[in-house]
Amino acid sequence: MTDQDHTIASAVADRLAADPAGAGRVAAEYVDGNMLAGPLREIFAMDVSAAVGRCASCGLTGPFAALRVYPHAPGLVARCPGCEHVVLRLVRTPTSAWLDLRGATFLRLPMPFDPPPTGAA
Repeated sequence: MTDQDHTIASAVADRLAADPAGAGRVAAEYVDGNMLAGPLREIFAMDVSAAVGRCASCGLTGPFAALRVYPHAPGLVARCPGCEHVVLRLVRTPTSAWLDLRGATFLRLPMPFDPPPTGAA
């Protein structure tokens, strides 16, 4: 980890620790979870907006595209549309990506069907 990565990660961690649920946040405009497709495609080799996850706070299960994404934080913050709990945080530095999914109990990623080879003996 570079000094710049450490400084950015420390600043983000300090801000989140001070207000982890965002209770003191000013009402902000959000966009839907489809906004996560590009940034997460840089990390995963698939479109994660089609993935299904469950909120660790209220148990709401649904596609990541339904999350409310606040892009004006230090990085991206995605909240549950049911209870506003933080489900995902994504922060980029020049050399790293920091992905925090502790607000989700699972993430189910759709995988393409790969039929068995034919004619194998």
